[in-house]
Amino acid sequence: MPSPLPTRFESIDPILRVEDMARSVRFYVDVLGFESAPWGSGDFTRVERDGRGIYLCRGAQGHPGAWVWIGVGDVRALHRLYRERGARVLQEPKNEPWALEMRIEDPDGNVLRFGSEPEGLEEKDAR
Repeated sequence: MPSPLPTRFESIDPILRVEDMARSVRFYVDVLGFESAPWGSGDFTRVERDGRGIYLCRGAQGHPGAWVWIGVGDVRALHRLYRERGARVLQEPKNEPWALEMRIEDPDGNVLRFGSEPEGLEEKDAR
């Protein structure tokens, strides 16, 4: 059995490369409903929602087109809202074995995979 780690992991947050910080922050705040960190700069910031966050780094740290998984309570409700707000939906909500999942693309080509519990799970469990 492996020995215990000497410290606790407190968070694991992705860092996404962006080219235009102002444009990216507007997208995450106005379209996706995140809040912007008060300490953010034009080179590095954090956007968060419900205590969960994504760091944004201008022109460095990573490659365009990263993918991030975001677990949510209700993908269909988010889908309706994001459509109304003009988000680029790459994949409509689709039932997969692991989640009801949709995909949104941010202005820099990063893909956000939003997922909630698969639909019909209750019916399968009741059998």
